[in-house]
This record gives sequence, C-alpha cells and structure tokens, in this order.
Amino acid sequence: MSESVKVAVRVRPFNQREKQRNAKLIIDMNGATTYIQNPDNPSQPAHKFTFDFSYWSHDGYSETEDGVLEPDTDKYASQRRVFDDLGQGVLDNAFKGFNCSLFAYGQTGSGKSYSMVGYGANRGIVPITCDELFKKIMSSEETGVRYEITFSMLEIYNEQVRDLLSKKNPKGGLKIRQNPSQGMFYVPDLRKVPVASYEEIEKRMSEGTNNRTVASTNMNATSSRAHTVVTVVFSQVYGEAGDASARKKTSVINLVDLAGSERADSTGATGDRLKEGANINQSLSTLGKVISLLAEGQKTIPYRESALTKLLKNALGGNSKTVMIAALSPADINHDETLGTLRYADRAKQIKTKATVNENPLDKLIRELKAENEKLKAQLGPGGPSQPISSAIDPEAEQRLRAEIENEMREKLLANQYQLREANTDFEDQLRNARAEISDEEERLLQVKRKRQLVPHFLNLNADLQLSRVVEHFLPEGKTVVSRLSRNRSPAAVQDENEWSEEILLEGISILHNHCQLENKENEVCLTALAANADTKVNGTPLVGCRVLMHNDRVVFGTNHYMVFINPMNMSMSANSPDLVDWQYAQQEIAEQRGLVVKSGEHILSKEEQVFHDQVVDLLPMVNEVNAISEELNKYKTFEIVVVPVEATYGKKKRDATTLPVVMMRDLLNGNCWLWQYGTFLNRRYMIQELYQRWVDGEVMDAQTIPQEDDPFWEPPEPILVGTACVYLQSLAYGMDFQDKLALSDYHNVEQGSIAVAVEPCNADSSALDDDFFVEDPDQLMGKPFHFKVCVDQVSVTKQRFSLGLHVEYRVYGEDTSITTHTVHDTLDAKFDHSHQVSLDVLDKEHLHYFDDGCIMFHVYAHQSNLPPDLGKSLMTTTELRKAERMQMQYGSSSNEARPFTAVTHRSQEYLQQMRSELVVLRSRVNLLSRKEKRIQTLVEQWAMKPKTEQSFRPFHRAVNAAVFSTGSRLRTIAKTVGATLQVQKFTSEKSRGSVSDISDHEREESGTAAAVASTSESPLSADASAGSDVAGFSPTRSASTSRMTAADVQNIDKGATQQQQAASPPPRKVQSSQVCVLQ
Repeated sequence: MSESVKVAVRVRPFNQREKQRNAKLIIDMNGATTYIQNPDNPSQPAHKFTFDFSYWSHDGYSETEDGVLEPDTDKYASQRRVFDDLGQGVLDNAFKGFNCSLFAYGQTGSGKSYSMVGYGANRGIVPITCDELFKKIMSSEETGVRYEITFSMLEIYNEQVRDLLSKKNPKGGLKIRQNPSQGMFYVPDLRKVPVASYEEIEKRMSEGTNNRTVASTNMNATSSRAHTVVTVVFSQVYGEAGDASARKKTSVINLVDLAGSERADSTGATGDRLKEGANINQSLSTLGKVISLLAEGQKTIPYRESALTKLLKNALGGNSKTVMIAALSPADINHDETLGTLRYADRAKQIKTKATVNENPLDKLIRELKAENEKLKAQLGPGGPSQPISSAIDPEAEQRLRAEIENEMREKLLANQYQLREANTDFEDQLRNARAEISDEEERLLQVKRKRQLVPHFLNLNADLQLSRVVEHFLPEGKTVVSRLSRNRSPAAVQDENEWSEEILLEGISILHNHCQLENKENEVCLTALAANADTKVNGTPLVGCRVLMHNDRVVFGTNHYMVFINPMNMSMSANSPDLVDWQYAQQEIAEQRGLVVKSGEHILSKEEQVFHDQVVDLLPMVNEVNAISEELNKYKTFEIVVVPVEATYGKKKRDATTLPVVMMRDLLNGNCWLWQYGTFLNRRYMIQELYQRWVDGEVMDAQTIPQEDDPFWEPPEPILVGTACVYLQSLAYGMDFQDKLALSDYHNVEQGSIAVAVEPCNADSSALDDDFFVEDPDQLMGKPFHFKVCVDQVSVTKQRFSLGLHVEYRVYGEDTSITTHTVHDTLDAKFDHSHQVSLDVLDKEHLHYFDDGCIMFHVYAHQSNLPPDLGKSLMTTTELRKAERMQMQYGSSSNEARPFTAVTHRSQEYLQQMRSELVVLRSRVNLLSRKEKRIQTLVEQWAMKPKTEQSFRPFHRAVNAAVFSTGSRLRTIAKTVGATLQVQKFTSEKSRGSVSDISDHEREESGTAAAVASTSESPLSADASAGSDVAGFSPTRSASTSRMTAADVQNIDKGATQQQQAASPPPRKVQSSQVCVLQ
C-alpha cells in the first residue's frame, strides 16, 4: 500500500546577523499550519500551508546549565520533540524491516544541520536515532535474533561522491552503479564500517567530519553546497549461518542533509552564459525536477541526471518510508527563499512511496545469486550476448543493441557480486577489525587532548560550525615549516634536508613548497615568511618580517587555510582580540584591513549598510581564491570587488537605497573588464574550482588550451560601465528646468569624465513652458497631467580605451526598461542630442514623492573589443602582472584607484550629488524671483514718480499682480501688500470727501481685502533692484489671487476701512530703489 511522504517544517530563532539588521518576523504557526507574511505587502493575507507537522522553534525556550534548550511554552518544539514525531517513526519502521529515509531541505543557514545533527548538548535527529537504536536493541527480549549494523558516511560535492570514512578518494570520486534487476543505485566502493554501540557511531561521525574538513579546506569546497548522506544498514538475522531456515530482515536508513537551496535567480546567476555548466547546481535542480514530476504522477522520472537523485531514488519513488523536514528562516530579508522552501515542501507531500519489508532466506538468496552469475558469465563469453537479435534491424542498430545488452549484463553481474560479498562477509571479524582501528584512534585522540593543554598549536576555522576547530597543527619546541603537500614529496625527506624538526603539510591554492617557518622558543612562537610571495596574513594584515604570535591570533596561510593560534602556556592576547574567534570574525577583519567595510564601532550601520557589509565579507574570500587560481593557471585575469548603488540600476528611492557589491573581472593583457553580480560570480567560482581540481588531478595539462565556450575565465567583449552621474528631481516639483554638466564617477569614486544633461518640464507636445511658469506649492500639480523631458546632450571621457563607442542608459520612474541612447563611435567627446519625454496622465502623491526624494541615474557605457594583448605584458606571468599592479597602487600617484570605496563613503557621495542638485534648483528659483522682483521695483518706482493726479490705482494693481502671478509666496505677499496699501489709501480718501457711496461694491470688496492683507503682510524687497518694464505692457486681466474672499475677509474690510478713516493721511514719500513705496 502506497503512502505519502511525511513532511514537517521548522522555523529557527533569529541569528546574530538578522538581529543586527533588526529583521522582522514573517513566520507564524498554528498547529500543523504555517503562515508566511509578505513584508512588502503587509496588508495582504498571509500565505497558508498545512503539513504533517509545523515546528515552532523561534522563541519560547530557555537554556539549562548543560546548554540544553528547554521549552518554556507548549508551542516551542525541542530537539527531543522533533525526534519523537519523526525519528521515532523511522526507528520503529526500521525494526519492522522497512527502508527509511529522512532528509532536511532549506536555504543555507536556515537550521537544517541543527535539526539533523544538532550542536553541542542539543543533539539532532541523526545522533538521537542512532542512540535509541542501540538502546532498543539492548532492551529487546526477543531470542534467536542477531543484530548487525553498519555505518557509512558520504558527501556529494560538485557531482562527485567522496567517502568521508576514508582519507583517500579516487580522482573524480566514487562510482555510482545501478542494479538492473532492482533498479536501485549503489556505491560499491563505499566503506561500510560495522558498529556495535552508539559510542562507536559517534566516533565514526567525528572521523567523517574531520575528513570532510580536511578535504573541503584543501579543495576550498563550500560545505553549504555539499550534500551529506549518513547510511545505517540495520539487519536482524534469524537463525545460524548455514541453517536452511535462516533469514535476514534488513532496513537501510538514509539520513540526508541537503545543500543550501538558494535560488539561482535570487542570486543573479540566471544571466550567466555558463549557468547550466556548473555541476554544483545540478543535484538540487534535478531534485526539484524529480519532486515536481513525482507530485504530478508522471511515470518518466530523470533520476539519472544527478548523483543525488540516483542515491535518493528509493527514498523518493521506491521502497522506502520517507520523511522530509524543511528548515525555515524567520526573517523578512529571506522571504523569497523561505516561500520557495514552503512551496517545495508542499509539492513533496504529494509524493507517494510503496515500502515493503526486506526479508529474504539467506541460503536461497545466495544460491540464486550464484546461479545467475554463472549464467551471466556464460552469456558474456566469446562472441558476446547469445540472445538472438531480430533480422529486421540494420547492422549498426544491431551492434548498438548488443552493446546495451552486454553492458546491462555486466552491471547485473557486478551487482550480484556486490550482494554476494555483502552476504558472505563475516560481521564479527569485521567488527573486531573496526574496533581495533577505533582503539588506535582513541589513543591518538587522547594524546592530542593532552597536547592541546601543553603545546602551542593551530586550530582550523571554517564557515560551517561543525567543521570548525576540528583539525589541529602542533608547534613543538624548535622550528616547524609550513609546506605544500606534494605527491612526490615526503615529510621525512624534507626533514632530512633541512633543520626543521616538524612540518605542517597543507594542500591547496597559494601554498608554496617552503611557505613559512614557525619557531617555538620556550612557548614563544615567531612566524616568518620563507619567500617574498608567500601569501600569509596575521590578524588581517600581510605578514612582514618575523611576527610573534599571541593567543587567539588569526593566521591565514595561502588562500583558504584559516587558523586560530592557541597558546595554552601564555594566554596573553593581541590588542582588540576577542575571547572567541570564528570564521566570520576572521573574514570581517580582513575586509576591514582592506578598507572594504567600516571597522566595528566606528560607525553605526544602517540596515542597507549592514546588508552591504555582509555581502562584502562573504565575497572577499571567494575573490581571493579565484585570483589565486588565476595566478596558478596563468589565466591573465584579475578580480576585485567594486561597489554599485542599487538605485543606479533599479531607480529606487534614496530611503530604500543600498549599495551592491559586484565582482569585476579584468583582462591583464588588454584592460577589458566585465561585471558579475553575486550569483553569476558564485556560479563561475564553482566552475573555476572544477577546472583547478582537474588541473591538479592531471586531467587538464594546460589551462590556456581550454575552448573559449567552456572556459569560466573567458567572456566575449561587452560594454563596460565608465561611470555614473545622478540627477535629483526636486526641480520638477516646482515646474523648473534642471541643466548641468555632471562628473562621471567610477566604482572607486574616481572622475572619468563628464555628462551634460537636462530635466525639463514641458507641454504635451514637447514644447517648452513659458519662462515665467513657476509652481508655488507642488500640491498644485495634483490631479493634473504632467510632462517632462530627459535630455542627454554630451558625454566627455578621459581615457582613449573608452573611445570605441559610448552610449548612455537610464531608467525613469514607472518605466519597466532602461532608456538607451544611440551609440557614438570613435570619439572622446560624444554628442548625443538625445531627448525622451515622460508623460504622467494624472499626477498623484507618489509622483510628487518621487520628485522630492527620487533621482535619475545616468550610466555611461564604453564598448570593448578583443584588442591585441600588450606584447610586453605577454612575456610576464599573471603573478608578476598582479604584483606589479599592487606595487603601482601602493607607490603610485593615485591612491584613489587602489581601493574601492565603502558603503559609508558612497553615502557621502550620494548626499553630495543630492545637495548639488538642490543647489541648482535653488539658484534657478532665486534667479526667477529676482527677475520678478526687479519688475515690481520698476512698477513701484514709476508709479511713485507720477503726479498724484495720474496715479491711477486699478491699472497699477493689475500690473503688479500680473508681474507676480505664479511666483513664490514671498513676492506674492509683497504684491498684496502694495495693492492693499493703495486700495486703503483710495478708499479712505474717497470716504473723507464723502463720496464713499459712489464706490462700487466690487471696489469696496477689493479695498477691504487689500486692507486685510496689508495688516498682516511683510515689507521690503531686496536692495539690488533695477529698472523693469512699463505698466502699459501688462495685461489688464485681473489676478485670481485678488478674488479669493471669505466672510471673515468682509468683516476685516469694514474694520480696516474704519481704522484708516480715523487715522491721519500724510502725503506719500519717495523711497530709494531698494524699498517699496508704502503709503501710511
């Protein structure tokens, strides 16, 4: 009877990085139901998923003195509870004779390893299951049964299978074969170690972890991208060997910790031309395909496409009871990956498997296997397979068919021989040999434990906590040399030839044959480089001369051997060294020394700066690694981290802006450059690792001869970003033009040229607005259509290599694609005369916010070509060229080009650009208002110089209002003051002559409004006014600003008129040009 795969999900607490970013919780659970909220749309209903189990391990716990996490609430799921729900079922089914599989899925850092293996006192499912297995055996009262248990541990990395219980693995990894009869895949040369107690399994797991650490360090393999499979074969044998009634019930228990499930599109690898070429992506992508097809009920399943799916065929679609646990990150910054994990798990629960009890009579099984083997050997004798082939097919097809039949027979023969070997193995003999091996290892470990307390030593550091501090290198009295492990070189030979008493042999990139020397004199250890190019760092800085090491100092040998120095006899530490050193701290320290990130405590990082910081720390060791491989393979490429503002690419607003570190690959021979986003670089790095490993193994003799289409170091020429310039858009909110020549700054904030641009409001037909058009309050634009043009006039660059072709790209708010100008060739001064109109049907608050807080980033690109290499440089090696560049940057005249600028520096440049844009806008406003002011000054002076009998108020009032219509509030207030004063004068003069009744109601209204305004208005204009236009030149149209009146205004009219009537009316006086003529 088939049954569905049992699926559980588990959410972990915030990690330290998420706490520093003030991450928000997006996961909630209620019973078996899990909810995930989209942080970008919190008003939308949360996505809902239901599984067999939803484990809440985010909070609601406390830590005991032993370090065990105990629940404080019923909601919290402890390690024990997870085992009781999932692991206990695996154990029970194993005793019944069913195959069982349990695998953990999720992105890197989501808590897979914690659930599967655990940390410290909080053991995971794997160790608890193994422990409970032996407890159940010991408590069993069943008689006449013998238990045989074997343990194996393998890792799949880069589509290669490595035995973690063996220190040596063949080139290309272990072979995976298929049993044609059963359809299942197996690894015939995988070591299976007999065990008789949980303690023995624990020691074997420790051995496997140690071997995994050494191998991953030497290969610089990324543990988060490797799949680990622990297999426990549990057999219950009834009867004695040779007894015809003897039978064997076997359960194969697979416990699988899958690699991180980061999506390629989220990391930016989707655009890489070699994306599908990297083996590192193959296993998980194939697993996803297999799960989807199984969930849909498809019959043809591509198990053969990857090593992982071959080994998981039983677990996913065959004879197995299968459990999957999906690990979830609770943080909003991982929303997309977490949602992808939930959907993945939701599909997995639709898979059905059909498990059967694996029980066979021993003698009958052996007899059948032997008989079938003899039959197969006879068929594979001279002449090949004896089965008749139809005469209807052509000879070539017949030959292919015979080859397929022969291959299947050979595979079947090998599978039978493997089963016979397993069946005929004397378990007790193997167990005695394994225990003797463990005994020797225990003695060695005991000695190591004693030496750790007495002898200075190094401990390894690894990004995976499980692989950190498990490998030690001791430094006894005397001299110790750090050397490169070579297949043709033994430590004894080196010790005979030199004065060194000990040797630390390291394998990997940038390790020299005689790399450096460590001298221990009375527990004081001095480190000295043995060659000028020996790449060694101490506490983040390159080693110079002799350096006395202090307790907890961080030392990096070559590219990927990160270690911490432990001196149990002298615990004095260097200044600012932490009490606990881990991989993350060592990486951060190097990034700080390189100037790529801000030193801890010097600056409070914003959320976007923290993201930038973490990305740089992650990229730095990878970039160092590919540079070292480029030198060893002499590929004439160099790599560096450069900084791109996200808003430059996506047009985001400043408040959402962050900086994006990307990797630039540069050709050392012709200067061509390429930019790789994080995902693309990660993909290429894996392929570069593959190439390097093939070169080390001798499969590739000359890395220069690789076809370009398969070379991860090769890219066709593509336009490279020369520099960027930013235009902020405050001018649009006031209906004003922005025109300026802006500097083009590259990734290092070095000026590479200039760009002349303009952003201009316009009419719908692209015609220019009136010169006097001005918006006093941006809200006046609301609800109306708005049009503006983006113009690119000219680009000037400084370097001749950019002259092949120049074009400009930019993105405007609301547009899905970038706007690209035409390309101008063969010039350093490119004239574009480009114009692009943007039309907004109805301006709303979001548009105004974009004007006020947004920007347009102009990218200037230069075209590249396959230029011939510099002949002088071609005679040098990659190592020599990179060293020459470093010396030039160190001693050259331009220090700016030696170091990428940090997120904080970039933020300063961003603010500088914004202030420049605001300054241009303010100058434009001042110029416009100054012109208006001069015109009003002229009007006032002309009116004041006229005889009193010719001082006609109404034309003057209309002229002043026309002059200031749609200008700033200050000038409008001044205009109203002038008008109000004149209105009041006329009104009071007429009233004093007794002719008030002759004044029209309209004039009374105007004079009263003016009086009200005059009573609250400010006074003078600036002192630098000059002559303006004549009154007759203005339109007699009445300004809308003088016709707005409320009931309160009417009361103020009468009150103001009465006050002016009672006051004395002195004659007007002539004022200087810097003043306004005010009548009192």
